[in-house]
Amino acid sequence: MAEKLSVKIRTEHGKQQVKKLRRAGFIPAILYGHGQENVNLAVNAEAVALALRHGSRFVNLTGEVTDSALIRDLQWDTYGLEVLHLDFARVSQDERIHLKVAVELKGTAQGVKDGGVIQHIIHDIEIECTPTSIPEKIFVNVTNLALGAHITAGEIVLPGGAKLLSPDAEEIVAQCVTPAEQPEEGAAAGEGNEPELIRKAKEEGADEEA
Repeated sequence: MAEKLSVKIRTEHGKQQVKKLRRAGFIPAILYGHGQENVNLAVNAEAVALALRHGSRFVNLTGEVTDSALIRDLQWDTYGLEVLHLDFARVSQDERIHLKVAVELKGTAQGVKDGGVIQHIIHDIEIECTPTSIPEKIFVNVTNLALGAHITAGEIVLPGGAKLLSPDAEEIVAQCVTPAEQPEEGAAAGEGNEPELIRKAKEEGADEEA
């Protein structure tokens, strides 16, 4: 279900006006796409934060502009805490769009219980789907992943009607492997191996004493 965001048309521009807008609790935004004119908007910051917490990408704009849109881009502050600007791309509910979605692994793999470690290789994939079926994340269940086994992109379960665009279906997303052997403690530091120069100095000293 699409999140609703109330917007108003923004007619004033410039750094000072944007700062004033943010102090009033709004975020500057732009709406574009579908061959229509770009529209500068102001969106309530709290409503945007709520939509992001819900993982919403597809939204219904209401207020001074009524349209369906995809949150295409977000500009964050230096610390990644506040949204400074939003890009909305017009979409219709029945059109198919291309977008990247994060991949998250779920569960404890059987291979880990057997002494292996999980390598998460691909962290996002590109899919084609309708705006109403956009997932917040793609979850991959690794519970049955055995030691030495892997999961490919083509094995990921996608939302109904979604199509994998990239990576290739044969590319490995996650695998369970045997941990790399670690050097014995002390060996890495050269314990028990006397440096050549020290040995030579000891030998020369022993000759002099003789």
